[in-house]
Amino acid sequence: MTLEIEPAQSADVAVVTDMWVSLACGQRAYDSAIRADENRERMRETLAAHAAADALLVARLDGTVVGFASFSIERGALELDVTRGTLSNLYVDPDYRDQGIGTALLEEVEASLAERGVDVVRLEVMAANESARRFYRKRGYDPHRLTMGRSIATDDGEQ
Repeated sequence: MTLEIEPAQSADVAVVTDMWVSLACGQRAYDSAIRADENRERMRETLAAHAAADALLVARLDGTVVGFASFSIERGALELDVTRGTLSNLYVDPDYRDQGIGTALLEEVEASLAERGVDVVRLEVMAANESARRFYRKRGYDPHRLTMGRSIATDDGEQ
């Protein structure tokens, strides 16, 4: 089997959007509030924009898309000491996990960002998703910022 990591083509956006929906559905188990199907069209547009900006990669195994990664360079209003890249999504179809595909996608994202002058890569992972946290830790990623949350619903369920 031949693995290729390459920039997504516009024809790939539909299958990548379906993968994003699977990713978002899976994240619900870790308390993600993102509604996958309700955001399908918005994400299709976002992923198409990433593809047009050469910031969407696909993993092809013998020609079949089995994973993707999307990323960007942070462009904020504040001056920073470093140029930061953001990995916004990394997904591998569950049938193809533990074969090095996620690592290959991550390495290509890092190389693409480095070519664009990025010094640091940031990403978010759900706190309860220990397998994802372990994946990134094994590849040198350390916690940087902790986001904390709490429901403000009253004991009777009202807000």
